[in-house]
Amino acid sequence: MKTWREMRGFPLAVQLLLVNQLGVNTGFYLLIPYLATHLGENLGMSAAVVGVVLGVRNLSQQGLFIIGGSAADRLGARGVIIAGCALRTAGFGLFALGDNLAVLLAASVLSGFAGALFNPAVRAYISQEAAERKVEAFALFNVFATTGALIGPLLGSVLLLVDFRTSALTAAGLFAVLTLAQALVLPARKVEPSKGTVLADWREVVANRAFLAFALAMVGMFTLENQLYLLLPHGAREATGWDGAAGLVFLTGTLANLALQLRITRALKHRGNRGLWISAGLGLMTLAFLPPSVVAGGSGGPGSAADAALRALPVLAGALLLYLGVMVAQPFVMELIPGFGRSELTGTYFGLFYMVSGVAAAVGNTVVGWAMDTGERGALGWLPWACCALFGLTSALGVVWLHRLGSLPTPSKPAVTAAA
Repeated sequence: MKTWREMRGFPLAVQLLLVNQLGVNTGFYLLIPYLATHLGENLGMSAAVVGVVLGVRNLSQQGLFIIGGSAADRLGARGVIIAGCALRTAGFGLFALGDNLAVLLAASVLSGFAGALFNPAVRAYISQEAAERKVEAFALFNVFATTGALIGPLLGSVLLLVDFRTSALTAAGLFAVLTLAQALVLPARKVEPSKGTVLADWREVVANRAFLAFALAMVGMFTLENQLYLLLPHGAREATGWDGAAGLVFLTGTLANLALQLRITRALKHRGNRGLWISAGLGLMTLAFLPPSVVAGGSGGPGSAADAALRALPVLAGALLLYLGVMVAQPFVMELIPGFGRSELTGTYFGLFYMVSGVAAAVGNTVVGWAMDTGERGALGWLPWACCALFGLTSALGVVWLHRLGSLPTPSKPAVTAAA
């Protein structure tokens, strides 16, 4: 109830975009986690073809974030958000209707590009509408996003009892409703005509050394956050011998997020420097990978239900620490990004930031996957956990270094000279 009361304190546009993020994550996780299984088992595609389809979807999103950000700056975030949700409606609809490679590739491109459009646009819109309350708005944004990431897979697993097409059409229908709601309710905002070219905007952002250093320093946060869908579920299943244990990871995080996110953000907002809190959050994320390493790679698996429950505790403790780290760091990260440059380029800054983080997460997942395979072959079950801890520690130290250099903006004083 406190979350809803806090939400009502924001403008209608912010309220809609918070609910929108709940719907976006519900629709996304309702479909995408089950797409590979559908392509391989239902359509009989080879692993290589499945990899191409999934890779095209990922590349269409991660590689084009900066285009969505620039479009939000020049055309207005409202129209870009609506267009993105409409494209994802079409893309997910094609996944339901298509069974040949050409249609599936078109669906991948549409659904991926849709995310590249509305992700930076939504964040730019919230940043501008929330004004001095950015950090609280992004804390709520995290709550709604995390809740959607739990609801989506649960709903998807139920719909798959019917068939994949039902699941895909439901996801497409959800995005259609979001598109209509935004078109009817989301207020339009006047966009000042840009005096330069898009390429000039990109050059300005890329030339901002402080911003690029910050984006690279945050690589660890996104790599570790992605382990909620790779290493931690694998660790939970391995420790307990139960496939359903992966769901406990998401349940733990969602309950903690609902109970603690706003409290944590409020408690930290007026205490200390943003950069130090971000590095502290990264430190918690680093520590998250130590408890699960204790039960990683154990021989023989659990001997009883009681043993399985005990072995699950270190993994769930790690998941809780990881979620707590995200709760501490992420709202402040989102708050700082617009402060690195001109307000007219807020979308472009978010777009480039997410493009860097998306590529980094893909590379990081590859490294973690290699460590998982190597650990299994060499009886080194701790290896992927240690690898993740190293990612987090490096990022935390990077943010501390930027803080000491004075390279990070503050909410009250944008770092418009940081590109020098």
